[in-house]
Order: sequence, then C-alpha cells, then structure tokens
Amino acid sequence: MKGIVDILRLVVSIMICQGAGLIGSIFTRTSVGTWYVTLRKPSFNPPSWLFGPVWITLYAMMGVSLFFVWRKGLGNPGVRVALTVFAIQLVLNVLWSVAFFGLNSPLRGFIVIVVLWSAILLTVIYFWRVSTAGALLLLPYMAWVSFALVLNFRIWRLN
Repeated sequence: MKGIVDILRLVVSIMICQGAGLIGSIFTRTSVGTWYVTLRKPSFNPPSWLFGPVWITLYAMMGVSLFFVWRKGLGNPGVRVALTVFAIQLVLNVLWSVAFFGLNSPLRGFIVIVVLWSAILLTVIYFWRVSTAGALLLLPYMAWVSFALVLNFRIWRLN
C-alpha cells in the first residue's frame, strides 16, 4: 500500500508543479509573440525555443523535490513548514509571469523575481532539513531563476 501512496504523491507533486507552469504560460503566451519581441534584450538572451523545455524540466524536478519532502509525512512540523514555503515560492513563480508578461512590465517582473529568488532560497534551506535530495533537486531551478533575474534586470534597464 505504501508504494501506491508514494506513486500517487509523486504524480500529484509533479502535476502541481506542472500546473503552476501551465497557469504561468497562459500569461506568457499572450505576449511572447507580440509585446516581448519588441523589447530590446541583452546579448545573453537565450533563444525563445529554449524556455519551454527548460521550464518543463525544472517543474518536473520541483515536483520530485516536493514528493521527497511530502513523503516524510505531514505530521512532521518541519515538513509542514517546508511545504508552506514551497507553496509560497510556487505562487510567486506564477506571479512573475503575470507581472512580466501579463502586465507587460519588466520592472514589476523584476520586483517579483527578487522576492521569488529569496523564497526559493528559503525553500532550499527548509527542504535541506527534511530531505537533502529534495533540496538538491531545487538547485537547477535556483540557478535558472538567478539567470532569469539578471536577464529580467537587463531587459528592464534596456527598455
């Protein structure tokens, strides 16, 4: 029975994270081919085709990370705190898409991504206390958001 519960938790964890990505993509899709293409971008701006595969992979890794912590049990106060912080950063992740793409505002996006980066750092710290593997799986996400923060800043300053 524990194996089935773990499989369900893993699937739900991945679906939650991919769902956040799907919600964020609603705001991205509406302006990535219109408003975004008119912006001046720095030389290190990746090609547009790269963002989709990177985010899908990162959301999958976030889901597995979430599973590793959740499987430790909601009766554990450390797990509850870690999951709460994770939920906050996931909401901030979606809000970045709303701010940057939905509102067509690199400045608002930059403000949100700074808060998001801080929330990811807290998530890694709290996850580390519960599951080292869960925390390590978040490091590529943190690295990508660090890059996105710099990119967002440069786009804001260039426009």
